[in-house]
Amino acid sequence: MGSNDSEYVRRPVIGLTTYLEQAKQGVWDVRAAFLPQQYFDSVTASGGTAVLLPPQPEPEASAESVLDGLDGLILTGGLDVQPELYGAERHPSTDPARADRDAWELALLTGAERRGLPIFGICRGLQLINVARGGKLHQHLPEDLGTERYRIGGGGFAENTVDVEPETVLAGLLGEGEFGVHSYHHQGVSELGEGLVVTARADDGLVQAFEDPTSPYLVAVQWHPEENGADRRLFEGLVAAARDYAARDAQTRRAEVML
Repeated sequence: MGSNDSEYVRRPVIGLTTYLEQAKQGVWDVRAAFLPQQYFDSVTASGGTAVLLPPQPEPEASAESVLDGLDGLILTGGLDVQPELYGAERHPSTDPARADRDAWELALLTGAERRGLPIFGICRGLQLINVARGGKLHQHLPEDLGTERYRIGGGGFAENTVDVEPETVLAGLLGEGEFGVHSYHHQGVSELGEGLVVTARADDGLVQAFEDPTSPYLVAVQWHPEENGADRRLFEGLVAAARDYAARDAQTRRAEVML
């Protein structure tokens, strides 16, 4: 066997944050970590390996251990971010606090950014990144913008159109101009966080996507791309960035061994 025969092309390992909620399965009614299958199907169909990341005790220390084994991070959708994190009083329509998930995902985000790990935020994930950067959120869009267009209820996703800005990472993945999306949210960005650049808006002006042009790869969208199985481009973009990260990391490790 040649020297390269023992090497193989490793699929990038993508961590996805999860719910930790009361759940029923068969005769059991217990707290459980879970995530809709559409998320990890989107990762695996795009060439990645999906690893689920439920909230952990001692989130900062746990995040450091977990991130060492990842090539990319997806902050997924879920319940509302605590308004106390951005200095707002709780609105009656805001979900009950999930302090464990907020702390866990903030620790993962902080560690991922420090490493230059590729990051993709989806719905709640976008909102969490914005809050982490010092931004603020509309707590209830039907009240603040007078519209129910982003959350129609009944377990169904609303269909909306966003306008993608040219010359952005997002435009490189989806093309610029109008793009149809699946929405399910009643909150949204009211004040943009530091270092973030808006890359898509709805026709009412609501931020629908942003990125950090100074980051190796940080892209976030307010909609749910995992719901469109025919279009994996956003996941493919993350997996491609994760593959590059993994190659750089492997090269660095080899260089350290040779020293």
